[in-house]
Amino acid sequence: MRFIFSETAHAEIEHPVVRTHRETGRRALYVNRTFTLRFKDMTEEESAPLLGYLCDHAVRPEFTCRFRWRPNSIAFWDNRCVQHNAINDYRGERRVMHRVTIEGERPA
Repeated sequence: MRFIFSETAHAEIEHPVVRTHRETGRRALYVNRTFTLRFKDMTEEESAPLLGYLCDHAVRPEFTCRFRWRPNSIAFWDNRCVQHNAINDYRGERRVMHRVTIEGERPA
């Protein structure tokens, strides 16, 4: 997988570790291994143990939904309360994906 970032994408942005869904009021972890570097006022080294724990916790099987792709499948999820955790279980197969993102509010 290859990410293509704009110039501003490399800027460090602060956001909450736990965010609240504005419609349901439910809270969810808002960290991931790819983009969360550290906690505010902590170094990456200081943040690593807790951040690793939270990232491992978020992908525990009891918190996941496994989507089985078939031809012409379509999947939608609400990023305000669900974390996408792609698993490369299609080795040797071509994966074609079209992603649509709906602009939302800033995490609270």
